[in-house]
Amino acid sequence: MKRNYYLFSSGRLSRKDFSLMFENETERKYIPVEDVDSIFAFGEIDANSKIFNFLAEKNIVMHYFNYYGFYTGTFYPREFLNSGKLLVKQVDHYQNLKKRIVIAKEIIETSAANILKNLAYYKNRGKELEEIILKIEELKSTIYAASEIAELMGIEGNIRNTYYKAFEIILNQDIEFEKRTKRPPENMLNALISFGNSICYSTVLSEIYRTQLNPLISFLHEPGDRRFSLSLDIAEIFKPLLIDRIIFKLINNRMISEKDFDEQLNYCYMNDKARKIFMREYDEKLQTVIKHRKLDKNVSYRRLIRLECYKLIK
Repeated sequence: MKRNYYLFSSGRLSRKDFSLMFENETERKYIPVEDVDSIFAFGEIDANSKIFNFLAEKNIVMHYFNYYGFYTGTFYPREFLNSGKLLVKQVDHYQNLKKRIVIAKEIIETSAANILKNLAYYKNRGKELEEIILKIEELKSTIYAASEIAELMGIEGNIRNTYYKAFEIILNQDIEFEKRTKRPPENMLNALISFGNSICYSTVLSEIYRTQLNPLISFLHEPGDRRFSLSLDIAEIFKPLLIDRIIFKLINNRMISEKDFDEQLNYCYMNDKARKIFMREYDEKLQTVIKHRKLDKNVSYRRLIRLECYKLIK
């Protein structure tokens, strides 16, 4: 099975025969391209057109993150599974509100169900979450009565804001989390959520690339310039399963703490140590195998993302 490859240091990426080589002043690594699904680059990477041609030839997606760990862009090779018929249908389902809203509702419904699973898990372990669970269940019950995308986005936002109130109850460390802040994240928890969400978004984009779906045409989020909005849609489903569970584990097991974050004026970001710990847990989570109830077979979380794409195609 192909895996993600993570480059945390700055250096030069070059082609070496039929493999990639990453090197800097302190290390030299050979990357076997046949085993690589996607590359996540967190350092400053020096590369040339020869490398990108090679990545495109091998259908390898490369995601870039800046000094602060924020997603900046993706090298998205020429699509190799094009389907004009599917593209026409995808556009039709976006333009037709009746069709679009059915898909958008399913996305929010599934996301809310996964949020409730997280809360139920911690409620069963003695956390006082009954009130928050009831509120989210109430909000979830209004999804199918919505008739506009903006109305659905409002429900989704209310579910998330209610869910975030549970974080201080779930987490064992004394961490303030008054509200969700993104640009920039103002504290440790916001920094973790922002970083994790961008990683989830990138992983979903890699999986979309390996299907016939067009990543620019979405149903819940509005398509726009300079973003792969379908990734935002599908990531909504998997953020509770992947990112939130990792955050709870890292903090409750004291694998990271506030000393692993650098704070500037109204700004907080993860240091290299915290990013490496997070990505180690994330990679392990993607490879974790669970029993798929409908298929009656074991699948990894990474495979679940691809299956969600296939479900959308169907």
